[in-house]
Amino acid sequence: MKQELNLTQEWDKVFPLSDKVSHRKVTFETQYGLTLAADLYTPKAEVVADLKSATQESGISNPLQLPAIAVSGPFGAVKEQSSGLYAMKMAERGFVALAFDPSYTGESSGEPRRTASPDINTEDFMAAVDFLSKLDIVDAERIGIIGICGWGGIALNAAAADPRIKATVASTMYDMTRISGNGYYESNDNEADRHAAREALAKQRLSDPMAMAGGVIDPLPAEVPQFVKDYHAYYKTPRGYHKRSGNSNDGWRVIGTQAYANSRFLYYINEIRSAVLVIHGAEAHSRYFGEAAYKYMVEGQAEGYNFIGKPNPNPENKQLLIIPGATHCDLYDGGEGNYIPWDTLAEFFGKNL
Repeated sequence: MKQELNLTQEWDKVFPLSDKVSHRKVTFETQYGLTLAADLYTPKAEVVADLKSATQESGISNPLQLPAIAVSGPFGAVKEQSSGLYAMKMAERGFVALAFDPSYTGESSGEPRRTASPDINTEDFMAAVDFLSKLDIVDAERIGIIGICGWGGIALNAAAADPRIKATVASTMYDMTRISGNGYYESNDNEADRHAAREALAKQRLSDPMAMAGGVIDPLPAEVPQFVKDYHAYYKTPRGYHKRSGNSNDGWRVIGTQAYANSRFLYYINEIRSAVLVIHGAEAHSRYFGEAAYKYMVEGQAEGYNFIGKPNPNPENKQLLIIPGATHCDLYDGGEGNYIPWDTLAEFFGKNL
């Protein structure tokens, strides 16, 4: 299955490398026969020494091995952007952290490029857990994941499917299946609008199946919503621009998300027994996704969900954290207000891994 990838060896992230971590490029395979490219961040010796001392005192069974975290997102982004920053920051705090490019994206394999799939994207996270589980420096019983933006919903879906995932953070999350089928704020949540969208995608398959869309518009029109301006400020400026990022350039395949619109990711998240932390900005246009996902995960029902389940058997380890003043993109890299609570994330994973 393994495919040879042409990986860039130079440091080409949108953030500087921390002197507290080591970094190397790695690859791993998925059960769909795709090879994913990733950056592996590991804490340097002095950080590891402090962590081992703490774990020995707390009675961890394998103090010579470290807990690990797999990170991906936002949807349409690459590991050189937000996910790499999250991974590096977790490595600074003593975790082995893997930031990967999803299938069909960035340096990972898969043709046509920038194609999405509910099944394949969920498998991407589970394949990352496979890879981490086999590393000598990782305790396979202490692996968590972080999903950012659209990959927050994918992370929750993976956590529902894979009990090896012991802790999950969904940061500034989108539910890509919900927005693909219902539009923003359920503005297209009716049969007529969904049918019209299905007809348009069916025609697209014949007219130009390789057409791309969804990249951040540039230059910005005079009148656009604030969240579009926020996307532009991240993806189209030196703050977050990257040449391999779909969001920074021409987006993803128009028909590449067709399956998302006809699916619902989060049906079983009310059965997640492991720990989950949902983080959202108080000023984020996407806040309703995180709040609804948290409510459904704990209670088995929430506004915007047309399915009802039983309350979660382990509600005590589920948390919702709303960051005052933060917008959606502020949780990509912290924004001007340094809004990402890195130590809170480390405490959550330290407690639950």
